[in-house]
Amino acid sequence: MTVLSHVITKIEEFLMAVLMALLTILMVAAVIFRYFIRDPITWAGEVSIFLLIWTSFIGGSWGLKYGTQASVTFLMDALTSKNKRRLIIIQYIIMILFLFILLYYTYQWMALPSTMLQKSSSLQLPMWIPYSAVPVGLTFATIHLISRLIESIKKKGDHIT
Repeated sequence: MTVLSHVITKIEEFLMAVLMALLTILMVAAVIFRYFIRDPITWAGEVSIFLLIWTSFIGGSWGLKYGTQASVTFLMDALTSKNKRRLIIIQYIIMILFLFILLYYTYQWMALPSTMLQKSSSLQLPMWIPYSAVPVGLTFATIHLISRLIESIKKKGDHIT
């Protein structure tokens, strides 16, 4: 599972770099076209939102891999190392269960005909493409958390992941 998590991390890092570069280029072009050429790119706002959605879900998954989300640690600070490890394992299990529930409903939502047939307003792009960021990001996040859970369980002693 750790190898799969590392492979996914490399894919996420590549995708985030490409998506952010595209978003930056598109937004600069949109500003130039709107204010200097006086011929706005009508679809730029829609595409930038889609790029930002994908970047957010991929980035959120990547953040779970490294544990970079903000957290309240007053309980963890009060525990011994052994109990911290136990609490971290319980935390990962709860998060994984929550993500499984989210994934179940996300895949049900994605399979609806209304979702599959919906088109975006400017480009007439099938909306399942931007909507796919949700199940992809959540699936990647689940894999990262399962990998971290396995690592936490395998580590002996008081080491905290």
